[in-house]
Amino acid sequence: MEVVIAADVLRRAGIQVVVLAVGVASGTVICSRGTKIVPDAYLGDDTVRIGTFDAVVVPGGMPGTDVMVLNPQVRSILAEFHAQRKIVGAICAGVLAIKAAGIQAKAPHPLRITSHPSVRPQLERDFVYEEDRVVVDCNLVTSRGPGTSFEFALTLVAALVGEAKAREVAAPMILAHSPF
Repeated sequence: MEVVIAADVLRRAGIQVVVLAVGVASGTVICSRGTKIVPDAYLGDDTVRIGTFDAVVVPGGMPGTDVMVLNPQVRSILAEFHAQRKIVGAICAGVLAIKAAGIQAKAPHPLRITSHPSVRPQLERDFVYEEDRVVVDCNLVTSRGPGTSFEFALTLVAALVGEAKAREVAAPMILAHSPF
């Protein structure tokens, strides 16, 4: 849900999205609940120029989160994007990749984050943990889980192209919990 909702909402806002698979070289990715996603590209493809992206977003779900946490290229990308003040987003257990990237250690202040409650114990020692549905701290956007996916995606839209566009995209979706 987190991958599909984020990609769909960002695309509704006119943002070019590239869904990258991590840990596989081709084919479909099977999500934690059996949903199959065909990625646009694969991490490590020579044709993908990650440095040209304006944001990187990490979805949750297991075992995908473990794959991202353990992948040195993912950790490097997250750290570089954060250092360059590009948008870094993570939702649900995907927030563990933020920790694995060492972003907190390089931050000028204790970063505020949120995540799925199941991974809170792994995060609250290193971050200022909040239970808001979406937490924004500078260029870091985090969210709680599947039920907050739309708010998370709209917050990313606002960060990338402005609140007016986020309101425009949110209106026809008839959301019960829209920050815009």
